[in-house]
Amino acid sequence: MTSFEPKDLSTGKLHSYLLSAVAPRPIAFASTLDKNGNPNLSPFSFFNVFSANPPILIFSPARRVRNNTTKHTLENVLETKEVVINVVNFDIVHQMSLSSTEYPEDVNEFDKSGLHMLESDLVKPFRVAESPIQFECKVNEVVALGSEGGAGNLVICEVVKMHIDDEVLNTDGHIVQEKLDLVARAGGSYYSRAKSGFFEIPKPLSTLGIGVDSFPDDIKNSMILTGNDLGMLGNVEKLPDETAVKEFVVSVSERYPNISTASHREKHKLAHNYLSFGDIESAWKILLS
Repeated sequence: MTSFEPKDLSTGKLHSYLLSAVAPRPIAFASTLDKNGNPNLSPFSFFNVFSANPPILIFSPARRVRNNTTKHTLENVLETKEVVINVVNFDIVHQMSLSSTEYPEDVNEFDKSGLHMLESDLVKPFRVAESPIQFECKVNEVVALGSEGGAGNLVICEVVKMHIDDEVLNTDGHIVQEKLDLVARAGGSYYSRAKSGFFEIPKPLSTLGIGVDSFPDDIKNSMILTGNDLGMLGNVEKLPDETAVKEFVVSVSERYPNISTASHREKHKLAHNYLSFGDIESAWKILLS
């Protein structure tokens, strides 16, 4: 393993490693106005949500590594204390990328990117009409993390109104991730399309799962079952009882006639197969048979 201390790397090299290692990252497509009312639009991937009550989003326009200058977005939020954060989906990713070009201060990136300005309700900066979700925000605070090139500036934004395209909602009013089709940022020129990589993991039980520490040693130290397998097995409230195990063995006797006398290794392979389909209960019955 190659190891470094940050002080031994150039800022550019460290910046590259950080952005490639901490990825993918959501994108804040930030719309602001300068003190004269001129629009600005720029994406930032140092971004996330940090609170629901109050609703807080934070993004960070870093000082440029090459010359230690600041970005127009940072200057604007310091002057006006308002911003609209728009999410980026696959449909607008190339226009978003184009808007990141360092145009002069008086150039409107909405025009350059071909995106349309939509008036906000409670703040002055415009929304991106094509973005499926838009957050109108007041800027509560800007925290400078340093004064050299590469230093971030945490823009702490409180959401005062949000807008969600009905097309990405289901009948219950919940956001459908596949319809939202978000895009995330990685290192270099890489992006990640969330729609192509979504998978679900059931949340831990509201009651306590039994945990891996309670497993028999042969299961806990299995060379077949993966860490993910153990996590799934540990997220049950209780193990199936002896009667349930016996009934299961009978039900699969034609397919697995020797399951009761099979070795730990054979049982673990079979349980792993069931777990790959999310059938935790059957996996446990196999392991306990």
